[in-house]
Amino acid sequence: MATFHTPDTLEEALGLLHDLDDTMVYGGGTAIQILLKQGILFTEHFIDISAVPGLREISVTPEAVMVGPLVSLRQMERDERIVSAVPLAASTYAKVANPRVRNTASVGGNIAHGDYRLDPPTALMVLDATVMLSSVRGTREVYAREFFVDFQVTEVQPDELITGIHIPRQPAGAAGAFVKYSSLAENDWPCASAAVLAVPGEYTELRIGLGALAPTTRYLAFDIESDMSDQDVVDAALDIASTAIDPIEDIRGGVAYKTRLGRVAVEDGVRAVMKELHHV
Repeated sequence: MATFHTPDTLEEALGLLHDLDDTMVYGGGTAIQILLKQGILFTEHFIDISAVPGLREISVTPEAVMVGPLVSLRQMERDERIVSAVPLAASTYAKVANPRVRNTASVGGNIAHGDYRLDPPTALMVLDATVMLSSVRGTREVYAREFFVDFQVTEVQPDELITGIHIPRQPAGAAGAFVKYSSLAENDWPCASAAVLAVPGEYTELRIGLGALAPTTRYLAFDIESDMSDQDVVDAALDIASTAIDPIEDIRGGVAYKTRLGRVAVEDGVRAVMKELHHV
């Protein structure tokens, strides 16, 4: 029988992670509940951090948004500060599962789960977000692009806790889009997803985050040359995406099906972004 711990402070929570073996941090708990029901999660110690102060806060500066790990996905979808500062993040979180799940699931738990089919990591990558990881040794930052290491493996070490996500404000004039497709039901895990962000500069940089199309979320980017047509941009995006798409066959589709759907998601996302750029 697992033991439940309910620390009252961040220091206490980090101390438990340091002192105990075989721990599992519990916040919103949506992913943990699924894994428990499937009989594939076993742990000696659950650490419930829901009472730790400061982990549900959203703070906004002229440069960025800092989101606490226990902020709900629904808050990310609807909080006006998020919608204004990082609209691509808000629109991406709005497409996760259904309102019941989004009201319960937390942003920290979502990425800690590390599932390759998750929606938010695609947007966090293209938005240049970083994840704050704390332990008794201190706090370190990891880029979202480097956070997802392998199939359900992240940069979080056994004694570390996600204590925040830092998301730079979406650059002025940038255009973003998130596209996902599912085969079994609208609210089911996606077969393919793509977050696309075009960032103006000397050259417009096109950033792409791919979800559900490889053992872990993938990030790609290239510069849009001034003489490229929209079709040229789409073709370049599909070419670079083809180097990263490596789907896992499952009940939601085979490799060929997911590969094709992934190309559709990339093309639809890029075309939506290019259309928005033309109207900025």
